Amino acid sequence: MNALSTIILAFAMSTDAFAAAIGKGAALHRPRLSEALRTGLIFGVIEAITPAIGWALGSVAAQFVQAWDHWIAFGMLCILGAAMIRNSLRREGEEAAPVARHSFWMLAATGFATSIDAMAVGVGLAFIDNNIVVTAIAIGLATMLMVTLGVMIGRLVGIVAGKRAEMLGGVALIGIGATILYEHLSR
Repeated sequence: MNALSTIILAFAMSTDAFAAAIGKGAALHRPRLSEALRTGLIFGVIEAITPAIGWALGSVAAQFVQAWDHWIAFGMLCILGAAMIRNSLRREGEEAAPVARHSFWMLAATGFATSIDAMAVGVGLAFIDNNIVVTAIAIGLATMLMVTLGVMIGRLVGIVAGKRAEMLGGVALIGIGATILYEHLSR
């Protein structure tokens, strides 16, 4: 995977966390930068760890499926991208009353829930030529940035922008999957 694909993947993986952060920011009463950075750090660390776990699990299976590994990566990215697009089209429930600060455990649980797709992507990355350390760090940093921004703009923009960001992330994942397939088949 080249540097541009890694950057696109990192930001695509951060969009569901960004969408959640907008919701978290919208639920806060006047979010401060320190709270946004705290939230971004929690999400970013979790989002960096999960693709490495997925990659480790996928590496064990890689030797058994090398002949069709590119199809696995393509399929997984397309399924995850489609799920993100589908989730972006669902209607949200009623908004909760603003709070002063979210608990660590609430943020960690939300961060983990939004990083399940990163773990699945990590599994797919085990089947292609990829430096998982660089990719995991890129995903973590992109998530930290996007979540911090998401919390800060959450009160201004609301859930609609978060859902659009999640849709864009899904489209980007499908595009990355198609690129991986194209690169492998054109060799």
